[in-house]
Amino acid sequence: ITLFTSAPKAKFYSELFLNLDLSEFPNKTASTGRNGYSKRSLLCAFIVMKCEGFSYITDLLDYLQNNLLIAYYCGFDIREPLPSYWTFDRFINNTDNQLLKNIMSSQVKKLEAMGIIDTSFIALDSTPVNANTKLNNPKSFAKNKFSKDNQPKSDYDCGLGVHTASNQHNERNFEYYWGYKNHILVDCITGLPIYEETTTADISDSTVALDILGKTNEFISVKECTFIADKGYDVKAIYNTVKDVYSGDCVIPLNKRNSKKTRLVNEHPICEAGLMMNKDGKTYDNGRTRQKYSCPYKLSKTQECPCNHKNWNNGKKCRGCTKYISLPDDYRLSIDRECISFKKIYALRTEAERYNSRFKQTGQERLWTHSFNVAQNLCTLAHISLLAVAFAAVITNSQNSFRALKSVKRIA
Repeated sequence: ITLFTSAPKAKFYSELFLNLDLSEFPNKTASTGRNGYSKRSLLCAFIVMKCEGFSYITDLLDYLQNNLLIAYYCGFDIREPLPSYWTFDRFINNTDNQLLKNIMSSQVKKLEAMGIIDTSFIALDSTPVNANTKLNNPKSFAKNKFSKDNQPKSDYDCGLGVHTASNQHNERNFEYYWGYKNHILVDCITGLPIYEETTTADISDSTVALDILGKTNEFISVKECTFIADKGYDVKAIYNTVKDVYSGDCVIPLNKRNSKKTRLVNEHPICEAGLMMNKDGKTYDNGRTRQKYSCPYKLSKTQECPCNHKNWNNGKKCRGCTKYISLPDDYRLSIDRECISFKKIYALRTEAERYNSRFKQTGQERLWTHSFNVAQNLCTLAHISLLAVAFAAVITNSQNSFRALKSVKRIA
């Protein structure tokens, strides 16, 4: 059987499974088949599927049948027929996702104990996972493909999301899709995942950030961390939680949210008529403090508004335009985003982008499944596979290439 499998690849999977701890995963046999198959063996087969970048179970079956040595390393009895397509399908459908998350957390704790993973600089980002529906096909002529009322019949669990192609404020390059999101918390030093969560595509990134940090802190401390994220996570609750609960710092750019830039002269705004506006008290709402500015002629009985503003002849005593400027009295607005240290730390967020690329190479860009539970399991298995590759590379003294799956295979 070794004649059909290259020696480096056989050595790669041998070391991978020898250093993969599956003690927290039940080893009972599946309920189907004459004698049944070990669930750990089926799990190892799916790890092979992700390491090889296969998107379908049929590709995995063909690969195992042509490389019986790798099937043997997975734990199958190669003297008997390998599991059928439906055995793999039932396994991935019926497996509890929490069991897979426990395996991933144990891998992260081991890498932390070895000094590989650190939570000093962590970045959170999400990547889209397209559902298996014709509505995602750009050549589909279906009407109202991306309408909320047009739920795909092939997947009733998926949601409608939007994927932006750039983080620039002035670019509107985006596209809609039906599917899911995989939220990944990454160590910015090693580029390895720490925690992951799969949601439907209609869930906003900022709404799951605090939940992810809380669940991560349960098995690995994120105290005194530097939390890095893009403008989609520019929410005051995230800043305050990272600062007050975890004693950390946030490196997140401001989301302008379609706000207009106000022209200032001596820290006073200029009205539409070109006049410097006067301070007119402060307002306190929604946990923020805003300085109010009003028209300099609002109480004058002789002066007229040079631009004849719509609020000038409103019949009220206090006439003219008003403007509000938020005062930097909270942690979110007190951050200096123009300093060199902020820009250098924010540049570490590219590690999250690089990991998203490696995650998609495992065959996760488009799903073949039709349910939310399977989408969760496949995403978690992809992270387990990449962490297992990194752990095996460290054990075999290949630290320089544990980020790249292909290079680890070549030098195995």
